[in-house]
Amino acid sequence: MANNLFVSYDLHNPGQDYSSVIEAIKSLGSWAKVHKSVWYVSSNLSADAAVTKVWAAMDRNDSLIVVDASNNSASWQNLSDEVAKHIQEQWAQ
Repeated sequence: MANNLFVSYDLHNPGQDYSSVIEAIKSLGSWAKVHKSVWYVSSNLSADAAVTKVWAAMDRNDSLIVVDASNNSASWQNLSDEVAKHIQEQWAQ
């Protein structure tokens, strides 16, 4: 059974190569664009693997989070320390 992934990102200046990031997200599986920078993807990949794949298309100053709603897991890149810590502390509450 596929994983239900929610992908959210922010692209920051300089760069902002939306087409590469969008293509990377679409390559994860069957997708639907929920909001401008939030996507739902039915994928065989884990949150970690999806982050690795999408992050490869992003600049290091961008930010990304993938939440796997099927397995109650998440993975991210370049979230603020405060946000990352809060998620880690609250996730299993």
